[in-house]
Amino acid sequence: MFAPLWNTIKRELRRLTSRRIYVTMMLIVPMLTALFFIDLMKSGLPLPVPVTVVDMDRSAMSRRVTRALQASQYLDITRSDDSYHEALSRLRRGDSYGFFYIPRNFERDCLNGSQPTLSYYTNMSIFVPGTMSLKGFTTTAVVTEMGVVKTTLTAVGATDAVAMSVIQPVVIDSHGLNNPWLNYSVYLNPSFISGVIALLVMLVTAFSIGEEIKRGTSPRWLDTAGGSMLVALVGKLAPQTVIFSAVGIACEALMFRFCHYPLNNHALHIILAMVLLVIACQAFAVIICEILPNLRLAITVCSLTGILSFSVVGFSFPVDQMYGGIGILASIIPLRYFFLIYVDQALNGIPLFFSRSYYIALLIFPLLTFPLLRRLRRRCLNPVYVP
Repeated sequence: MFAPLWNTIKRELRRLTSRRIYVTMMLIVPMLTALFFIDLMKSGLPLPVPVTVVDMDRSAMSRRVTRALQASQYLDITRSDDSYHEALSRLRRGDSYGFFYIPRNFERDCLNGSQPTLSYYTNMSIFVPGTMSLKGFTTTAVVTEMGVVKTTLTAVGATDAVAMSVIQPVVIDSHGLNNPWLNYSVYLNPSFISGVIALLVMLVTAFSIGEEIKRGTSPRWLDTAGGSMLVALVGKLAPQTVIFSAVGIACEALMFRFCHYPLNNHALHIILAMVLLVIACQAFAVIICEILPNLRLAITVCSLTGILSFSVVGFSFPVDQMYGGIGILASIIPLRYFFLIYVDQALNGIPLFFSRSYYIALLIFPLLTFPLLRRLRRRCLNPVYVP
């Protein structure tokens, strides 16, 4: 058994080193992706967001509102537009992500108690800048409202303490657990980078198996493995497992060791999760190849699944709030369990015992390849490529 396995491994190593596509997909692309995302989110968020302001009042109070907008950590007032239509046109062209509208007679209406309306508009088609501008505008509007109420109360004789107790009867002290900086990169980068690695693992696995069938070399591949489909798969995928695991661990070292992302548990826990993610994604791709032993179809399904995994595994929206069918899809994608392990072990730092089911789920994927090994073996012995 060991001689056929070793011969298959040597054969696969020759194939990996003879084609540049393997080097590109297994080494260059994941490392460049990791560096790109880490550099993109090195400040946590793409701040400040360029916005404009339309001040139709041009009073002392409206200028204070404008200064409050400029002081917001989320906003960058790039210019002051002269009209609503000019600001809206700039927003539609993509020159800004939102604008804040201060109506005429704003100060006079505030002092008279006429309840003037502050309006703000954001471009939510681009989610992160739109959300950040909305948050900055909302905060400024609330602070402005509180300032007007305080001015009114002090004008009728109330002390500052009484005015503040009316404006803010309850003081809120909030603490962000495990990510107190509310840094998006801490939450998203490990998930995105691991997702890219998972996608590449599935594509390379499907390509390496499907190429054998397409080129008619699968009988020779099986012959090298002594006729055993299991030995053939292990010998083919073992070098890829080692390379992808090393690349994944290097990306984790880059994030947790050099970029100082929070790791509130032993590093071996997240390293083990990365190795199991690679093996589970390879097993997932093998299952696809067993069901669809065609290079084009297998790569298409793996690509579709890998891309959808970014949306359905729960990075940005909780799975339990998705439609039932989407939740089921999330449960059969290996990346979902890696994400849960990352949250439990790296962010929350809970004991390994409470994440055992997620590790077991990743270990189940290789076992699911066994029932269809005979089907794949028959196709490898009689390769018929259908374009």
